[in-house]
Amino acid sequence: MGNRGLGILILVGAIVMLAFNSLYIIKETERGVLLKFGEVVDSNIEKGLHIKVPMVHVVRKFDGRILTLDSSPERFLTAEKKPLDVDFYAKWRVIDTLKFYTATNGEEARAHRLLAQRINDGLRNQFGERTVHEVVSGQRDMLMVELTEKLNEVATTEFGVEVVDIRVKRIDLPEQVSQSVFDRMKSEREREAREHRSTGREQAEFIRAAADRERTVISANAYREAERVRGDGDARASEVYANAYSKDPEFYNFTRSLAAYRDSFKGKDDILVVDSEGDFFKYLKDGGGSKR
Repeated sequence: MGNRGLGILILVGAIVMLAFNSLYIIKETERGVLLKFGEVVDSNIEKGLHIKVPMVHVVRKFDGRILTLDSSPERFLTAEKKPLDVDFYAKWRVIDTLKFYTATNGEEARAHRLLAQRINDGLRNQFGERTVHEVVSGQRDMLMVELTEKLNEVATTEFGVEVVDIRVKRIDLPEQVSQSVFDRMKSEREREAREHRSTGREQAEFIRAAADRERTVISANAYREAERVRGDGDARASEVYANAYSKDPEFYNFTRSLAAYRDSFKGKDDILVVDSEGDFFKYLKDGGGSKR
């Protein structure tokens, strides 16, 4: 290859390098700023292919998608001065490339540090106004909404980013106070159990007394009804006996004597000593009841 061919090859390479350094692309998922000697000349570059002047212009690209800030656990005090270890995460994205570049120099890690500091301060203030119960369950969602709104105002103004959401992943008691809290919860549950048992015994006694009273009333009513039926039966029997006696007194006396004989001579070894002239032997003599 001659000098002319080498020169052409070098020229083509230079043109390719120049074209490579002069063209740049902003993707749909990116945001970018164009710098001229370190000064921002275009803070909102459109998506697509663009041209720049090598050695004069510099393009800084940022991720335009929603990013995640995953923080390490931090310790906060509640309104009762109870320490809590809180683990949280935040979702954010760049909305103002000029402010973002100015505040963070386009460094995502620096943006994370600034946001984490603001979130820690916000959580410390929010936790300091609430009790343990409120931050754990009662007002947890409201706390996150308020913190997101307040932090979003600051982040948009100072950093050019939008805080989409802040969520607490986990809230733990420190190791040194977990046992005391557990013991207190255990004693409270035992007290509630004693109260429930006492209430149960009281209700059981009430139910038992009501059942005994109802049983006594039912038994008394049943006995009264039985006595009434028995009295009606006895009265009816007496009436039947009286009617029968009035129709044939002699036959009535005869049947009563037979019953007396049957009851008196049930056993073979029974011995009865009576006067033969008495009324008991009246029907053991002749049919007319006269003596032989």
